[in-house]
Amino acid sequence: MGSTFRLTLAQLNATLGDIDDNAAKARAAWEEGRGAGADMVALPEMFLCGYQTQDLVMKPAFTAACEAALRALAADCAEGPILAIGVPERVGEQVFNTYAVLKGGKVAARMRKHFLPNYTVFDEERLFEAGPISGPVDAGPLRVGLPICEDAWYPDVAEAMAESGAELLVVPNGSPYFRDKFDIRLNKMVARVTETGLPLVYLNLLGGQDDQVFDGGSFVLNPGGAMALRLPIFEEAVVHLDFERRDVGWVCCDGEKAPLPPSLEQDYHAMVLGLRDYMGKTGFSKALLGLSGGIDSALVATIAADALGPENVRGVMLPSEYTSESSLRDAAAVAEALGCLYDTVPIGAVRAAVTDTLAPLFGDRAPDVTEENIQSRIRGLLLMAQSNKFGEMLLTTGNKSEVAVGYATIYGDMAGGYNPIKDLYKTRVFDICRWRNAEHRDWMKGPAGAMIPETILQKPPSAELAPDQKDADSLPPYDVLDGILEMLVDGEASVADCVAAGYDREIVRKVERLIYISEYKRFQSAPGPRLSMRAFWLDRRYPIVNRFRDES
Repeated sequence: MGSTFRLTLAQLNATLGDIDDNAAKARAAWEEGRGAGADMVALPEMFLCGYQTQDLVMKPAFTAACEAALRALAADCAEGPILAIGVPERVGEQVFNTYAVLKGGKVAARMRKHFLPNYTVFDEERLFEAGPISGPVDAGPLRVGLPICEDAWYPDVAEAMAESGAELLVVPNGSPYFRDKFDIRLNKMVARVTETGLPLVYLNLLGGQDDQVFDGGSFVLNPGGAMALRLPIFEEAVVHLDFERRDVGWVCCDGEKAPLPPSLEQDYHAMVLGLRDYMGKTGFSKALLGLSGGIDSALVATIAADALGPENVRGVMLPSEYTSESSLRDAAAVAEALGCLYDTVPIGAVRAAVTDTLAPLFGDRAPDVTEENIQSRIRGLLLMAQSNKFGEMLLTTGNKSEVAVGYATIYGDMAGGYNPIKDLYKTRVFDICRWRNAEHRDWMKGPAGAMIPETILQKPPSAELAPDQKDADSLPPYDVLDGILEMLVDGEASVADCVAAGYDREIVRKVERLIYISEYKRFQSAPGPRLSMRAFWLDRRYPIVNRFRDES
């Protein structure tokens, strides 16, 4: 038996359903590995088809196309290192989440995922059959155990592989981002290393898919739990790892350990990558948004510039008689700082026409939120018309606080295809803006410097749909609101829990009611990147019709 083993790790960005392109990326990684003298090249979970598939994997034509591509890949990669890649596998009426090992021109082995996650954004029990616990595969100098993602979150599979002769664990993952998740992954994998005494490679998928962003951040642990290598988060990487057989067993030689950025930077990078991939993978290259002079649209414009390049972003100011001079100046200042296109489309004439048209029906009824929402919906109409005419993706700009309590207008400022800040509470919007003003990274396509003017950061938030309107007129201050929302939404706390934490009972009840009655809006809202463990949609599935109110 040899005393060295070279493993090529390919932390790459797959596109769901683009089987040919994903296969081409796998083939290119295999070529790199062959050129570097690798014994084995590994790609993430379900890489050949992309992840998560949702119900697409139930379609026989889809799984048949994946199987054909897998066999073609095996034939193409016959002369050289082993290639290991994730793929859906259909056997009769059953579908498995499988990790295939390609060797000598054939599919030499198939590992089928044993533990199927069925929580938060996952519902794999609905889509896949659980496979048996597999033994290790012969990879030349050593035997490799291949627990698939969730299989490594519990001791059973890794221990069984170790007991049946595995000398190295390689864990292919499709693990989507949420805030502070890296430490959770690391702790789980350290436990597997401690239990088995084996080195472990954690290989994670990269890229945006609808609301989920796969952040990479792959790493290698040696026996004892010491980290030998960490790949960057949110960036593609192909690396070659050398393992040596020593007295204690196989050990990975030390490699580069990419720094783990702070939480605000990780959230920001997730929003940038999520938008970039959502646009690119759906065929859009340009974006537009309503640039109001407020902080939310300023942040979305900055994210878009960093994701797509300022030349591919257009901000549109749609002023009414309630739009302040400071908002006009601030919106123009954001566009100028970013270097993006900027247009002004007043809504006064359209609003007057709508008001006149409805006057015979509305009669002497006093103006109320109806007239405010008409303004927002006129803006949505005009922005969608531009999106259609120019082929630009319309971005929406409602933060998680507004989305939670219904302070985003359906068919108005909720109109659009994607919302980069959908899972970002208002207080964190301010924090992210200040971070971006002070920091710049190579992966940002926008310019360095303060993109969000201090005047925007300092002024009281307002929708400017009525004279001297402020958000605080009808909502508690955002630090109070967000504290309550974090308990009710993220923590599923009771009203009594919130009161015990120091919040006013009537305010909490008002917020709870707003959350429940706004569910129908969220049901129709644009997708946006998941940043927390309780993002609206798959993480939190509530009924629209719901008369329950917490009386505690």
